[in-house]
Amino acid sequence: MSKSKASEPNVVFIGSKTVMSYVLACITQLNEGNQDLILKARGRAISRAVDTAEIIRHRFVTDAQIKKIEISTEKIERREGGTANVSAIEITISKKK
Repeated sequence: MSKSKASEPNVVFIGSKTVMSYVLACITQLNEGNQDLILKARGRAISRAVDTAEIIRHRFVTDAQIKKIEISTEKIERREGGTANVSAIEITISKKK
């Protein structure tokens, strides 16, 4: 998850917005012709990423499927010094052709 957002047009970074904000962003990406879409989230946003993927699959793009799920742990620098381990997930959604 170290690449810049501009170099990855088919990636949606999940943060603290509402789930439906991310669902709309994902549907827009899929409707622009992207066959694969990657949802990336860390820490507490992981459950929001899973909710987003499930809402897309079951309500809006019923021909979409989960192609790949990758989990990892990232080390981040803390403000007060030191490092912390943070869980991360990447969910790849593929639209059937």
